[in-house]
Amino acid sequence: MLLPSINSPEDIKHLSYPELNDLATEIREFVIAAVTKTGGHLGSNLGVVELTLAIHRIFSSPRDVVLWDTGHQTYVHKLLTGRRDDFERLRKRDGISGYPNRTESEHDWIESSHASTALSYAHGLSVAIQQRGELIGHGGNRRIVAVVGDGSLTGGMTFEALNNLGHHNQRVVIILNDNGRSYAPTVSKLSESLTQLRLNQTYVSTTNRLRETLRKIPGLGRLAYLGFHGVTSVVREMVTPHTFFENLGVRYVGPIDGHDISSIESALTNAAEWDGPIVVHLLTEKGRGYAPAISDTQKLHDYKIPAKLDDDEVPVVSFTESFSRALLSEASKDDRVVALTAAMAGPTGLMNFQLQFPTRFFDVGIAEQHEMTTAAGMAMGGLKPVVCVYSTFFARAFDQANLDVGLLGLPVVMVFDRAGITGDDGPSHHGILDMTLCLAIPGVTIFAPSCIEEVPVMLASALALDTPTAIRFPKTTPRHIDGQSGVGLNARKIKQGDGSLCVIAVGKMVGHAFEALEDMGVDASRVTLFDARVIPPDPAMITEALTHQRVLTIEDGVQHGGAGALILARLRTQAQATGMPVPTSRILGVPRAFLQHNTPDALLAEIGLDIAGVRQAMQRFLDDVPALELELPLAPRPTFL
Repeated sequence: MLLPSINSPEDIKHLSYPELNDLATEIREFVIAAVTKTGGHLGSNLGVVELTLAIHRIFSSPRDVVLWDTGHQTYVHKLLTGRRDDFERLRKRDGISGYPNRTESEHDWIESSHASTALSYAHGLSVAIQQRGELIGHGGNRRIVAVVGDGSLTGGMTFEALNNLGHHNQRVVIILNDNGRSYAPTVSKLSESLTQLRLNQTYVSTTNRLRETLRKIPGLGRLAYLGFHGVTSVVREMVTPHTFFENLGVRYVGPIDGHDISSIESALTNAAEWDGPIVVHLLTEKGRGYAPAISDTQKLHDYKIPAKLDDDEVPVVSFTESFSRALLSEASKDDRVVALTAAMAGPTGLMNFQLQFPTRFFDVGIAEQHEMTTAAGMAMGGLKPVVCVYSTFFARAFDQANLDVGLLGLPVVMVFDRAGITGDDGPSHHGILDMTLCLAIPGVTIFAPSCIEEVPVMLASALALDTPTAIRFPKTTPRHIDGQSGVGLNARKIKQGDGSLCVIAVGKMVGHAFEALEDMGVDASRVTLFDARVIPPDPAMITEALTHQRVLTIEDGVQHGGAGALILARLRTQAQATGMPVPTSRILGVPRAFLQHNTPDALLAEIGLDIAGVRQAMQRFLDDVPALELELPLAPRPTFL
C-alpha cells in the first residue's frame, strides 16, 4: 500500500509511473469507501486522480498557487496534502470541508464552491505576485495554476477572465478538465466542441494514418514526422477549440488523455514555461473506476446517504418532489408555462418536466445571470417562465432579478430550492439570503410553504399574478402540521392564544413553532401561531398581531433585513396609523455570520432555530426574560500569500 505513506506532495515526486498507477487505484478505492460512508461528491473526484497527481508532481504547492474550479473536485488534492485521516468526518463539524478551505491547509487558496471563479482569482493573484517580483519570468519562481472543469467553463465569469488574461498576457497555466459533464451533461456549444474529439473518428483515424505514412517516407520520415504538428494544426482548426482560445490570446494545447500521467506531466512541464496564459486540455472520465458513478452521474455527482426507513415506513415526499409534481400539473393546463435551470435540472426537480415538455425546458448551464434575463424576455413575450435555482445561487442573479425582472414588473416565478440552512456543504451553500434579496426588489411577492400541501397552492397563486414572484423551500424533510393549506396571499392562523404572544413563523419554521408549542404545556394556551405564508405580510395578520402584548417572528433566513424586519416595520406603521400601542417584539432568525458545515439539525440547534430553541425563545419572551445571546465559533481566516 502506497497511500498510507503519502502525507504531502513531496511524497509522490519520487514514485515511478507503475507506482503512480497503483497509487491512483488506491486513491479511487479510498474515495469510494469514504464518500459512500459520509456522503459527498463522488463522480467528479474519481475523474481527476491522475491529473491531480501530475499537478502535484510538476508544481510545488503552496509556493505555486493551485486553484480549483469547482472546488468539489478536490478530494484527491486533500488526500495528497496531508488530510487523509480527516476523511472520517468529511463534511461534518470539526471535519474537513467538501470544498477547498483556507482554514484547513496552506495548499487551499480559494473556497471555490460556486463555479466559474478560479480564472478571475488567477488573474488577480498573477498580477499581485508579479508586482511582488515573485512570478516566474518576472523575477521570481512562483506559478499560478487553475484547474477549470466539471462544467465551470459554461459560466460567464470564466469567459470574462479568459478575455482579460489574454488581453494582458498574464502568466497562468489553465488546466481544462473536460469530462463532458458538470452536475449533469454540460450545456454549451463550446462544450460540444471541446468533447467532439472523443467521437470524431475521422479526425482520429486520419491523424493516425498520416503519422504512419510520414514515418515511412524514405530519408524524410523523421523530419516529416516532426513537422506533423503543422499538419494536425490545420485539422485541429476545423474540429477543436484551438481557434477559440488563441483568438482570445490564450495558448491552447491538447486534447490530452487525462488519465495518462506521463502525457499530462509532459504537457504541464512545457506549459509551465509559456510566458502568458495557456490552456492544457485534458479529456477525463467522470466516475472513472466505479461503474455506478459512470452510469448514473446525476445521483453520484453528489452522493447522499440513503435514509433508513422501518419496514412499514413510507418515504416522505420532499418539497422538491411536491414542486415537481405541481409544475407538471400547471404545465399540462397552460402551454405558456416554461421552466429554466442553471445546470441543476435533477436537484431542482425538473427531470420529469424535461421529459414531458422538452421544447419548454431550458438548461442554460452554470449561467444564472443569463437564466434570469432570459426568463425576463420570455415573460415579456407572453410566456410564464419558472426559474429554478438553489437559493444560494440566486445571489449571482440578483442584479438581473432586480433590474431586468423587477424594474419592468415582469411575471417571472423564481423558485429557490435548498432555502434556509442546508448543512454539510458549508457556508457557501446555505440559502439564507434569498428573502432579504427579494425584499430589496420592489413588487416581488415571496411565498414560503410550511408543508408540502402548500406547494401546489402557492405555485398556482404565483403563476396567476402578473408581477414577479418567488417560492422558497428547504431540502430538509417536510414536517406534518395539520394537513391544511392557505389561500391566495392570505396568512393562515394555526392556533389562537389569549393575546400574550403572537408568533409569526415563515416557511419551515412554522413546523418548528407548531411542535414547540406542543411541548410547552399550559403556557401554550397563551400563544397565537400564524403561518405567514406570503411576504410582504397579509394586512389582516398585522391587524390581529397588534392586539397582542408581544410579537415574535421566526425565519430561517438572515434576520437583518429579512421577513421579520418587514413584519415589525408594518406593525409599527399600522400602530401609528391607528393609534394602537406597538407590541414588544423580537426577531428569531439566522445571525450575521458564516456558518460552517454540519448537519442542518445541528446547525439550527447552534443558532436557536431547532424545536428546542424555538420553544425556549417563546418561553423566555412570555416570561419577559431577555433573549439569549448567541456565541458562535468564528473560524480563523488565514492568509498564505
